[in-house]
Amino acid sequence: MKQLLLVAIVAAVSVVSGAFAAERTDAKTRDTWVKQRLLAANAEMLPFGFQYGTTPSATLLAKLPGTTTTRKLDQSRTETLRTWHDAATGLEVRCRAVSYSDFPAVEWTLYLKNTGTSNTQIIDTLQAIDAHMALSADSSNVLHCHRGDYYSADGYAPYDLPLAPGTAHAFAPDGGRPTNGPNGWPYYNVQLGKAGVLLAIGWPGQWAANFKVNSAGTAMRISAGQEKVHLILHPGEEIRSPLIAMLFYSGMDVAASQNAWRRWMLAHNVPRLDGNKTPSPMAQMQLCVGFNDGEDVMFRELKRLDDAHIPIDLCWRDAGWYSHPGDWPNTGTWEVDPVRFPQGFKPISKAIHDSGRKLIVWFEPERVGWKESYLAKNHPEWLLGGHLLNLGNPEARSWLTEHVDGLLKEQGIDFYRQDFNMDPLNDWRSNDDKDAPDRQGISENLHVQGYLAYWDELRRRHPGMLIDSCASGGRRNDLETLRRAVPLLRSDFQFGNGAIVGNQGHTYGISSWIPYYGSGFGFTDMYGARSFYVPCNGFAGPNMEMEKRAYAECREIAPAMLGDYYPLTPYSLAADTWIAWEFYKSDTGEGVVQAFRREAAKERTMNFKLRGLKSTESYEVKDADRGNLGVFTGDDLMLGGIQAVCPTGSSSSLITIRRAEQQKVQRHEAKGRPKVH
Repeated sequence: MKQLLLVAIVAAVSVVSGAFAAERTDAKTRDTWVKQRLLAANAEMLPFGFQYGTTPSATLLAKLPGTTTTRKLDQSRTETLRTWHDAATGLEVRCRAVSYSDFPAVEWTLYLKNTGTSNTQIIDTLQAIDAHMALSADSSNVLHCHRGDYYSADGYAPYDLPLAPGTAHAFAPDGGRPTNGPNGWPYYNVQLGKAGVLLAIGWPGQWAANFKVNSAGTAMRISAGQEKVHLILHPGEEIRSPLIAMLFYSGMDVAASQNAWRRWMLAHNVPRLDGNKTPSPMAQMQLCVGFNDGEDVMFRELKRLDDAHIPIDLCWRDAGWYSHPGDWPNTGTWEVDPVRFPQGFKPISKAIHDSGRKLIVWFEPERVGWKESYLAKNHPEWLLGGHLLNLGNPEARSWLTEHVDGLLKEQGIDFYRQDFNMDPLNDWRSNDDKDAPDRQGISENLHVQGYLAYWDELRRRHPGMLIDSCASGGRRNDLETLRRAVPLLRSDFQFGNGAIVGNQGHTYGISSWIPYYGSGFGFTDMYGARSFYVPCNGFAGPNMEMEKRAYAECREIAPAMLGDYYPLTPYSLAADTWIAWEFYKSDTGEGVVQAFRREAAKERTMNFKLRGLKSTESYEVKDADRGNLGVFTGDDLMLGGIQAVCPTGSSSSLITIRRAEQQKVQRHEAKGRPKVH
């Protein structure tokens, strides 16, 4: 049986104080992990595993000749590639690992390829990570988790699971979309006493993860990978594991560890535009009222924006613009409808560009919902289950790439929105069953590889283009997807009972892991509007003045939302509570506190101690409803706190913080609290 090294993630004692000491300790812990696991000479120490025929991978790799090469990818990243080759069967195993010099992070992906002329043996239970970690002796071991998105008020809700002796926790998404369902969030904060590791599983398909604590409570085994792999590889075929990313931290401050992750996401994962430009927050507006609206409605809505002088960055055309009968789910013919758009999108895209805005258009290329569509009639061999375009088929992917690329160029489309309103798992597995029992998992694996390759090629051809990763809202936001796309609609749960309170909870939860995301809302009051203030926002208000106010307030605070994130209250959806959080961007000195008093909460005011500010620097504080509150030191705001005032139930407080320039600091009596009127 494969032996696994017990690696204790424990902070070393350091005479250096402050954040620098923590950074050095965390980087040292990461380097130890890399040396002892990913670079281990003993194959039994490798942090992944699979079965090859009747042989465990550790036994197999120990007998095979291997090579290791290293190269610098850029000033921050170093790649290490380890390769093993089995001359007898043609199996090639590659582990590609990347370490970061500016963050205590490492990632790796496993690739298995048949380089021979006959089928390989059965590859079974391919685990991208299979490793033990030592637990803290003081029992302060916790698995910090979140729920996925599933059209629910408690989507993205955080929750904790104690890692007690003998416990086991299993997770998997619903239906093949990676962040779908209450157990479908492939991001974990593993707190092991006074240190820990943040772990992500990058797989836009059906993954599974298990955390099992031994009976003594001294160690935990972590395993994760594609949920079902039991297959042979034909000559020339290659499969891959999910991407595993780990970021090490010291201390017990959960918010601080999550902020290290947010910074790493922004520095190395959020897609870049035109080389190395990070996308800025955006205001978006839908230029259609109904799914079957034509260019006349789009021109009308554009004029409405211009007449009201609302500064929109992104004009969004939703589903239904293509040729189809009846309703919008009848997809499969990706041509602009010539009846409703006689000249295609070119007239409206020109008008949008002339106004200084960009056009984003909705696509859903993987789902073929109309039996008489172009794809269903002309290429049924490309479809799995009759309605899933198989991106694992090179011919199908090549056609899709050329066709969508042509539409983007010809129609003046700036940003590409790809939705995915179906669960693909049954189609993948039903297709595998045709070759049962030795091809289980191959359709999913090849589709995932094709999906990522398709987006990579679109981004290569359009370096200034953002991709929106919508999938019935936020059900496809694994790390591999988020390296290529941004979730401009974090959830479809925007309307109806509980949507306002639910979206307060969505911001609270998703912000720990994903710094750049969007949402939209049709609101009736500012309490509702403010519940949807996010980095990329869209609104429809009861009148143009309130709509303008919502856009203006959100535009002001959106840059700060790309900074650090601090929850100021416990998470709750209860009607008798408050919920609040803070964002602070240290490089610009901008921050915001968003606080919400629920309908049955009794307290009119709440005091919140802020975080992340510099003790002796001065900050201007402004309440969006009450005006300027004064100028205060960081210590005033962090030690004494700031008071949020919500005069009635279902009301909000929006307080902005901005680094001041040599201004007199007010103090509140002897306590050093900001003076609040």
